[in-house]
Amino acid sequence: MHCNSVAEAVKGADIVTTITADKAMATIITADMVEPGMHFNGVGGDCPGKTELAAGVLTQGKVFVEFEPQTRIEGDVQQMPADFPVNHLWKVLAGKEVGRDNDEQVTIFDSVGFAIEDFSTLEYIYKQSIQRGIGVDIELVPTPIGPKDLFTHTRRGQLRSVKRRAV
Repeated sequence: MHCNSVAEAVKGADIVTTITADKAMATIITADMVEPGMHFNGVGGDCPGKTELAAGVLTQGKVFVEFEPQTRIEGDVQQMPADFPVNHLWKVLAGKEVGRDNDEQVTIFDSVGFAIEDFSTLEYIYKQSIQRGIGVDIELVPTPIGPKDLFTHTRRGQLRSVKRRAV
């Protein structure tokens, strides 16, 4: 589907994900684009000074974060006052807090990328695939035979591959 604007692209969407590379405050979603029940994944606001969701979007929804101290520096919430309320994703996943309160509520995941979370998820999926006997091993990460030779990977036949399970 071809759209002439961001507003046209998100109209009527249930889930909107923003992932931009520009290292600046580049507002992609504005408050007037928010509709009841929408969920936003703000993934591109991942360093100080870089945001994608306008402050008016954040004030319209329930905001979830991975690791609050990091998100307040790097995420979209960096543009909000220090006392702006956020909810911890882990508490929702652990059943300690509710996520969405009702079908009309706007929810926002302000993701900045938390490495331990990524690794833990991958490790869990890998172990589950082995336990269930699903997936296949594939060559994913080349390992140079001479690790101190940074150019080993540029010469054919000079690689060992580390096998990883793909599911």
